[in-house]
Amino acid sequence: MATIMGIPGLKTFYLMQILLERSDEEHPLNASALQKILDREYGVTVNRTTIYSDIAKLEDFGLDIVLCDGKTKGYYIGSRQFELAELKLLVDAVQSSKFITEKKSRELIAKLETLCSQNEGKQLSNQVMIYRRAKTSNETIYYNVDMIHTAIYQNRQIAYQYVEWTVRKETELRHGGAFSEVSPLLLIWDDENYYLIAYDEKAEKIKHYRVDKMRSMRILEQERSPRALEEQVDPVDFSKKTFGMFGGEDSAVRFTGKNELAGVLLDRFGTDIWMRPLDDGHFTAQVTVTVSPQFFGWLTAIGSGLKITGPEEVKEKYRAYLEDILESAGK
Repeated sequence: MATIMGIPGLKTFYLMQILLERSDEEHPLNASALQKILDREYGVTVNRTTIYSDIAKLEDFGLDIVLCDGKTKGYYIGSRQFELAELKLLVDAVQSSKFITEKKSRELIAKLETLCSQNEGKQLSNQVMIYRRAKTSNETIYYNVDMIHTAIYQNRQIAYQYVEWTVRKETELRHGGAFSEVSPLLLIWDDENYYLIAYDEKAEKIKHYRVDKMRSMRILEQERSPRALEEQVDPVDFSKKTFGMFGGEDSAVRFTGKNELAGVLLDRFGTDIWMRPLDDGHFTAQVTVTVSPQFFGWLTAIGSGLKITGPEEVKEKYRAYLEDILESAGK
């Protein structure tokens, strides 16, 4: 590290920076080491008595400085805003999230490393491995998320264009590039994607949109629709009943299933659903589901051990779904 021109009056702050950046339980710094760093890198000469005095001031300020009396004596920062284990979890979340670009992932992880000591930061660096998985190349999502939060806080509508993928693996604007205007309600993280839940005044209903597919977003002067403010959307319930964030009509669907499949329903819909034993080997349950092909696909993957018993119109839709698959397989 290059020597900088230190200001003697700031020596206490330099000392705090040194302890925060370079000390931890495995790497304590004694008074002699702190003296040398202050002199060599900050150009500030102090004696040991001053070091002890400044450490006392920093402790009075609220910094958790621990004196290590073991084989290696010295001072280190005890508790920090984030523990190393917490930072490791955050690093894992950042690098595995497909909606965060590889460039932004590395930037965020580098910032997380500044929240621990340099030696602990090396552990985070060694942990980093950008997975070979699909990661978005659209960096506007970060600004979209921020703008949506701002619009909700300011009670304003937003306008945006929406894109979709083509068979050429390119995105193109839907509806000829026309702008849509909606009243944003909340953001939901589902299946590794951000979704905006908003009220569409023209359609007079709640809709959801992939945030990474929204372009040219802007906040409008118009306040959100009064109808939007009347809508009570529970993000947890919304995610439970919606499969793959595909829309459809909500329905209270009844099931019978083998006892060993009870956990499948409880894991998906939560433990507050209605469920009762039917006989020694089976149960019956009822859950509110957004009926869609994605829901039927989920049910099909479970197999014959879980069956829809009602309502009749949902059973008919499921039969039609299966018949269509069989017909396609037979061609």
